[in-house]
Amino acid sequence: MTGPALLRLLQLASPALPIGAYAYSQGLEHAVHAGWVKDEESAAAWILGLLEDALPCLEVPLLLRLIAAWNEHADVERWNEFLFASRGSAELRAEDQRLGSALARLLASLDLGEAQPWIANPHVTHATMFALAAARWDIAPSDAAAGFLFSWAENQVGAATRLVPLGQTAAQRILSRATTLIPAAIERAAALADDELGFAAPAHAIASALHETQYSRIFRS
Repeated sequence: MTGPALLRLLQLASPALPIGAYAYSQGLEHAVHAGWVKDEESAAAWILGLLEDALPCLEVPLLLRLIAAWNEHADVERWNEFLFASRGSAELRAEDQRLGSALARLLASLDLGEAQPWIANPHVTHATMFALAAARWDIAPSDAAAGFLFSWAENQVGAATRLVPLGQTAAQRILSRATTLIPAAIERAAALADDELGFAAPAHAIASALHETQYSRIFRS
């Protein structure tokens, strides 16, 4: 992958993208608070476990379907609603909506007019807007999925660095391990049929739900 599409993907996956992803831990903060995650090994188990067993069964296959839907002008709302309804807690739904709305606002300012109606959509998801950008910027679906997963992993590792805490080298070891898992995660996601979408990660959902009433918090989820 070279040229403008690669540069656009780097822009989409950049931690500098002004959508506020750094403010969310997706329940990791409570996992640290509860002592479930306390060092490099347990942080890696949490992050890489979700990367291997959760995201390839929901976010990534839906991202691929959403890219196709934007290209075909069909089923975008259906898959967006499916993803939003699949969130395991109120905080995870709020996070997805806020990130999706922020990305819609950004894309509209970058002359992607199709994003404009989604800014105020109460169920807009981050993946839906990421897919719109990928479709309009001619980013190949598998490359878009790789960028999406790397961005997610980088954000989780960044949260773990502040929460556990982890040293920078330990954080990079986890992120390096994540990069080796991403190709297989995308391959698995691409092979799923519609009736196979979804996953069960009880500890993740419980951590997110308990974070909603946690007394002291750094992150919004």
